[in-house]
Amino acid sequence: MKKYLILILFTLCFIPKGSAQSVTVDATIDSLQIMIGEQTAINLQVSMDANQHAVFPAYIDTLIRGVEIIDVQKPDTQYLNDKRRMLITQSYIVTSFDSALYYLPPMQVEVDNQTYASNPLALKVYSYSIPLDSLNPDYFFGQKANMKPDFVIGDWIGLIICAFLVIPILILLIYLCKRLSDNKPIIRKVKVEPKVPPHQAAMSAIEKIKNEKVWKTGDPKAYYTQLTDVIRTYIRDRFGFNALEMTSAEILDQLNKETDKDALKDLKDLLLTADLVKFAKHNPMINENDANLVNAIDFIDETKNPEDENKTPQPTEITIIEKRSLRAKILLIAGIVVVGAALAFSVIFVCVQLYHLFS
Repeated sequence: MKKYLILILFTLCFIPKGSAQSVTVDATIDSLQIMIGEQTAINLQVSMDANQHAVFPAYIDTLIRGVEIIDVQKPDTQYLNDKRRMLITQSYIVTSFDSALYYLPPMQVEVDNQTYASNPLALKVYSYSIPLDSLNPDYFFGQKANMKPDFVIGDWIGLIICAFLVIPILILLIYLCKRLSDNKPIIRKVKVEPKVPPHQAAMSAIEKIKNEKVWKTGDPKAYYTQLTDVIRTYIRDRFGFNALEMTSAEILDQLNKETDKDALKDLKDLLLTADLVKFAKHNPMINENDANLVNAIDFIDETKNPEDENKTPQPTEITIIEKRSLRAKILLIAGIVVVGAALAFSVIFVCVQLYHLFS
């Protein structure tokens, strides 16, 4: 009985503890030998139970002196044995710029507040060697010429588009600046109205004078000025000469060549009275004013063109020019600013692209 008890105790002494066997830490390196400036990866693997927690070493910028850490990749976790075990791999990208043989000490991982160390590693860094010409040790090569890159349309497409946009943008900017300086309206409104025959337009104006009764206000000069202006406008539109710029005598002489003399008697009396009122301060009687108004109507009826009575009024275009408003000026200035900014951006972009392409 004692022999069996001693054998059991002896066996238990050589069985390792479960916690010590459940965690293993292993370190590997992708390449044991690199050239100066090249990179390699150190892979730190931890195998443990799924319910355990591991804390990997956190390096700032160097693993050891002479070996720099470029990047620390995201840990990769794999589950084993129906997710009862897991294998976590942490990769460290390292490099070196000094040729030497580096000893990489064990990397320590903390699992459930207990520290475990990996196996040590070694890294050999070689320097680049330049072959020497033993036959011509004093011969030196000069500076190499600059290499011209191949033509790629993608490198020029933005430059070409901006270069073609500069000219129309500049023309638009000059146009807007000119319109702002000359104070002309940007938009002109066109109103379409039917063309009224001369005798109808004259009769409408005389009817308006009758309704206003200007001669009863004690200002005969204003009355005769309006009346003669209507008659002169009618003569211009009816006979085709500019009666508005002619004297009464010149008008009568020209009408003697154009119409019947009997129709001019009433007009002659009207023009004579109007000249006396305007230039001699004549004050006609009220019945004389009425008579001259009738004389104007009779002259129009006797000299109107018979073809105009049955003629259908034709539309004519009358252009109405409106003064530029403050809002239009603000919009014009804003347009100049936007176009100017686009022009400046295009020119700067072209210059920068040319500098990069030819530098």
